[in-house]
Amino acid sequence: MLIQILLGITLPLNNPVLIFSVILFIILLAPILLHRLKIPDLIGLILAGALIGPNGLHIMDRDSSIILFGTVGLLYIMFMAGLEIDMADFKKNSVRGLTFGLYTFLIPMLMGTAAGVYLLDFSYPTSILLASMFASHTLITYPIVSKYGVTKNRAVNVTIGATIVTCILALLVLAVIVGMSNGVLSHEFWIRLSVSTILFAAVVIFIFPIVGRWFFKRYDDKIGQYIFILGLVFLASFLAEAAGLEAIIGAFLAGLALNNLIPNTSALMNRIEFVGNAFFIPIFLIGVGMLVDFHVFVADWTTVWVAAVMVVVATLAKYVSAWLAYKSFRYTKSEFVLMFGLTNAQAAATLAAVLVGYQVIIGTDANGDPIRLLNESVLNGTIVMILVTCIIASFATQKGAQEVALADLAEEEIVDSDDTEDRILIPLSNIENVEELINLGVTVKSKKGKASLTALSIIQSDNADSSAEKRSNLLLEKATKTAAATDNLLTTLLRYDYDVANGIKNAVKEHKITDIVLGLRKEGQISDTFLGNLTDRVLSKCATTTFVYRPSQPFSTLKRCIVVIPFHAEREIGFPYWLVRIWNIGKNTGNKMVFYASSSVLSVLKETHAKHPIDAIFNEFDNWDDFLIISRDIRDNDALMIVMSRKNYPSYAKNMTQVPTYLNKYFFQNNCILVYPMQMGVGEQEVGVFKSIPHAEPFENLEDMGKVLGKLFKKNK
Repeated sequence: MLIQILLGITLPLNNPVLIFSVILFIILLAPILLHRLKIPDLIGLILAGALIGPNGLHIMDRDSSIILFGTVGLLYIMFMAGLEIDMADFKKNSVRGLTFGLYTFLIPMLMGTAAGVYLLDFSYPTSILLASMFASHTLITYPIVSKYGVTKNRAVNVTIGATIVTCILALLVLAVIVGMSNGVLSHEFWIRLSVSTILFAAVVIFIFPIVGRWFFKRYDDKIGQYIFILGLVFLASFLAEAAGLEAIIGAFLAGLALNNLIPNTSALMNRIEFVGNAFFIPIFLIGVGMLVDFHVFVADWTTVWVAAVMVVVATLAKYVSAWLAYKSFRYTKSEFVLMFGLTNAQAAATLAAVLVGYQVIIGTDANGDPIRLLNESVLNGTIVMILVTCIIASFATQKGAQEVALADLAEEEIVDSDDTEDRILIPLSNIENVEELINLGVTVKSKKGKASLTALSIIQSDNADSSAEKRSNLLLEKATKTAAATDNLLTTLLRYDYDVANGIKNAVKEHKITDIVLGLRKEGQISDTFLGNLTDRVLSKCATTTFVYRPSQPFSTLKRCIVVIPFHAEREIGFPYWLVRIWNIGKNTGNKMVFYASSSVLSVLKETHAKHPIDAIFNEFDNWDDFLIISRDIRDNDALMIVMSRKNYPSYAKNMTQVPTYLNKYFFQNNCILVYPMQMGVGEQEVGVFKSIPHAEPFENLEDMGKVLGKLFKKNK
């Protein structure tokens, strides 16, 4: 009261500047204050919303601005869930996702209907609608999963798939019950709903990726790309509503449609996550808290009974559903807790259902008062249920995510105890391809914290003037900014040397580099050959895995990667090392990987694919004399990756000398990457990484090679 008098402030607040300031400080301080009590951030924001909302201290109203930003936050959660999902695992686990979706829909429907009829004395239509509220759930705790870095976990992928299944079915039940109550359920209703849903899905799934790829090819403005993506998300949400579905379905489908265009390692993905987690999602949680009315616990015992039944049934039904999935899929207990936590929170679809049911009047009582499909006790009980389930879900998700993350960390520590860190060197000379080279380095590396990136610029001793140094500094500065935008730390290295190739060789040796990413200039700028004299000399001096990259379009706009592998490639010492890098490209971009290789190589690839699924196709190919057959399969928006070899090594073929000519003549419009495996004895140098590899001779025993592959994939998990 004193502050109100001194500052001339009236409650609820109506000054937009002050309202915004209060919200920002809540977002900042609520998690900090509750962190020591080990209370999840989500609960702190929800409780803060309840405290300052119209049913608490009434510091501010839940006005149109809170509703607007809260809606954005909810759609953001669903969009990020679709965007971060591993499409290969999603497809692989589609049956499990459907199964869990049916579990988490049917069990709450059965238990909820029985509770409504026998415990709350509701009619069957009301009980079924009430049960559909229990069946649906909101991925409100997904930010916790993202925070702990376990979004790629199999249980999370299955749960996300199940969420869409159960939400669609629950919303369909809502439409049917409301239609029956209003007397509008007819053949025309079903035809209209089916046609509009198919049209909506077709537009988002097929048109959005085409439009997005077109935009990203022509506009590289980072802010423009972010605004463009948000525009598509909300357009998809609107189209979902126009089709008779909920907006959250549209946001999730937009995430799936744009999944390949926004790699997890990209700067755009980093911006999307940052803005959502810092602003939109917290405001949504505060808005949910503002709905909570603690007075219902003492004002009406009927409401308390209804709320208690709703909370118990909703929580128990989701627990049983997760337990059945845990037993059916043979998951770990930590994954069971994680699945329960993700599916227990009730919010968006539940709130939509209760508000729609509350507005439907099915008759009048003796006093002429309207009889609603869902009465005020259910409306108030729903708010209580949202609060309690969100709290339970937050604790469960945090516990499950922590345990899964710790299990992964313990496994990684065992793997890393006798393994060197991956060190990727990116020599720079051309300002135009700096961003693409850094992006490729980020894409092929293992997950954050498991690989270091080093950008190298070399000034030749006979050209060491101020302009050369200034140019090198500009190259390194742009590289640093590009890496920082993807939340990766980049080390810069400026060297003076009489010869560029020799400088790269010395950097590789001094810093124990495991991989090199080389960029190609335009044809003719270095020499008349595709690779150029400099690249040839680097390959002859450096034994490490080397990627020679010629970009023609942004990597994020690619649809497929055609990977051509030579005969006997599996016998090379460097085989598992480059294979993991290419697998990372498939994982991080979501692109379809089309492999061409001999039967012996394909057997290894298929075995690897069974353990570490990516979107891949395998074609037998062992005749390099007919290499141009590959040109029949290459399309626009494809990248061509060819695994090469240096002379006198097991997988070398004479036709490899013609590859540069082929690429210039037949594949000039495509992104091209030549992959040179790690090979002992190149340049007569002793590279540090060789001292720690478990097999220092060409692989004669596939079992030994499989052990190395398994170890590397655990490191890149």
